[in-house]
Amino acid sequence: MTAPVLIILASFLFATMSVCVKLASELYATGEIVFYRGMVGALTLALLTWRQGGTLRTPVPSMHFWRSLSGVLALGLWFYAIGNLPLATAMTLNYMSSVWMALFLIGGAVMLGTSRVDGRLIATVLLGFVGVGLILRPTIEENQLWHGLIGLLSGMIAATAYLQVTALGRAGEPVYRIVFYFSLGGAMLGALATLWTGFHAHTWRGAALLLAVGVLATTAQMLMTRAYSTGKMLVNASLQYLGIVFSFVYGVLLFNDKITWMALLGMLFIVCSGLAATLLRSKTAFADTATPTES
Repeated sequence: MTAPVLIILASFLFATMSVCVKLASELYATGEIVFYRGMVGALTLALLTWRQGGTLRTPVPSMHFWRSLSGVLALGLWFYAIGNLPLATAMTLNYMSSVWMALFLIGGAVMLGTSRVDGRLIATVLLGFVGVGLILRPTIEENQLWHGLIGLLSGMIAATAYLQVTALGRAGEPVYRIVFYFSLGGAMLGALATLWTGFHAHTWRGAALLLAVGVLATTAQMLMTRAYSTGKMLVNASLQYLGIVFSFVYGVLLFNDKITWMALLGMLFIVCSGLAATLLRSKTAFADTATPTES
């Protein structure tokens, strides 16, 4: 399949996964969902690695540790937001990671004493946060501001995880190994969090939802990573935002989510801001920074 087809399919699978996460949130705590998502992913990748004759031994365990820690934390916050916000809103706030990376780029330039900061990056960041304000404003009346801030925080932490993925790629780590250790970290940290909340008894429906979360997330992550390794970055980044559209349709059809015109305008602002940030970063030292593949 071509890179655009892979991206569209991966975005659809991620949106479908978010539906399963939202449904599973009615039965399980966030930590449990993260645990099972990580366990399914780690076992699947370990099996695939063994069948293909690869190795999971890594020369940079500390880099995987920090990448997994930030990635799993972002994932847990995102899953929490999915369970408590309209589906498209939670998805859009997580997609703010591209804008956060632009903000990090501006901050780095200021800290290094760069005489001139690209005004286009500043405008991009401002547009993104205007979009956030438009999205969160309708939710304040429903006492969901806290959940919205959690979703926004998930995007910020995810941005740091993506930068660490870039560093791992530069260190020569293959994609399957990066995804494996992220999944393993999710299983371990999810289990640790569940010691606090406790495990819930399974039903056939609950077990099916948890399995679907793990399978859909792992498959989508591998498809999207493959697409970014073969396709054009800006085209891929543009098509990836179809995930918001898929989530919007799912939310309206399955959960009767009420999305205001103000929220839709905010989503549009964030999409435009994210695409602009991707384009501008492609002309900087961050050109090979991975675009979100879950977290």
